[in-house]
Amino acid sequence: MNGADTSFILIATALVLFMTLPGLALFYGGLVRARNVLSVFMQCFSIACLMSILWLAFGYAIAFGGEGTFWGGLSKVFLRGVTADSLTGTLPEVLFFAFQMTFAIITPALIVGAYVERIGFAFVLIFSGLWMMVCYAPVAHWIWGGGFLSDGGIFGTLGVRDFAGGIVVHETAGLAALILAMILGPRRKTNIPPHNPGMVMVGAAMLWVGWFGFNGGSALAATGQAAMAITVTHLSAAAASLSWAIWERVKFGRSSLVGTVTGTIAGLATITPVSGYVTPVEALILGAIAGVLCQEAVLLIKNKLKVDDTLDVFAVHGLGGILGTLMVAVFGYGSYVAQLGSLAIVGLWTVGVTLVLIYLVKAIVPMRVTPEAEETGLDLSWHGERAYDLTS
Repeated sequence: MNGADTSFILIATALVLFMTLPGLALFYGGLVRARNVLSVFMQCFSIACLMSILWLAFGYAIAFGGEGTFWGGLSKVFLRGVTADSLTGTLPEVLFFAFQMTFAIITPALIVGAYVERIGFAFVLIFSGLWMMVCYAPVAHWIWGGGFLSDGGIFGTLGVRDFAGGIVVHETAGLAALILAMILGPRRKTNIPPHNPGMVMVGAAMLWVGWFGFNGGSALAATGQAAMAITVTHLSAAAASLSWAIWERVKFGRSSLVGTVTGTIAGLATITPVSGYVTPVEALILGAIAGVLCQEAVLLIKNKLKVDDTLDVFAVHGLGGILGTLMVAVFGYGSYVAQLGSLAIVGLWTVGVTLVLIYLVKAIVPMRVTPEAEETGLDLSWHGERAYDLTS
């Protein structure tokens, strides 16, 4: 065990959990109507709790329990055989488990943004739990756990390059979000402005800080690579924030706070898969492209395709992760064949698994709330609470 590496990943683990609780919850919560903000908090919080237990039970074993071609097996269910003295590299294995657990938490939590304001809470929990184990955990094994897409797999010694989750996290969550939004259908009322842009900014700022643990911690050691990953992550976010704001000004004559911080998230998602490889100048280029491209994707999905991916999960996270994954090859840090091939394989798997799980869970519990519950708001109809007491 290396003390410096262990200390660094302890901090990184806390930062990545901070991304979901409270960062993502506040970011998404501020974007919805006031009558639904607590439902978003409840979904994010409950997903964090459920994924933690399921990661202990089966998720970690499937992803990192062994070096099988397609899954890690079940030898480490409930951390069987893992003690405080067990090591993964220079880290206590239980710390590696906890760090990877925070990734398993935030990935299904990202999907929340696609279905807010109209989905049943029971469906959210059952779908998210199954999706994490059947979709996310196997993909994590394929790329990070010694599976067939990693070094020495079907793409040779180089393998796919996904430093911190452009494919494993952002492509999977983005595609699942898009499929869910398409099947669920649009809200009864769309084009309603965010109820609290200030909350959105605070949540985005927390995500930005937490992302240092997400990308920097993925080096799994306190090294120069981790330091560079943190630096380029910050620069990409800054560039994407400004390019989004400038492009918004060019197209619509104003630069909004919500738009600018959405650009921040686009820059962070896009730099994720390549953060361990690129230079600061390359990070600026990548972020500047992401701020414009992801904004155009938002407009395309909402206005042209008429898909109510409510909080733009695919356009920001999905497309950002895919763009960053491709730029690994463009900048010369990976193989075009490996990057494109892995995107295709994981994309097909994600779409197929997501479709099967949606119809399976729909057969057990209702997917969409009643029109009356949607009109009342999920805070009151599902949770019996209101975020704001306007009578006092």
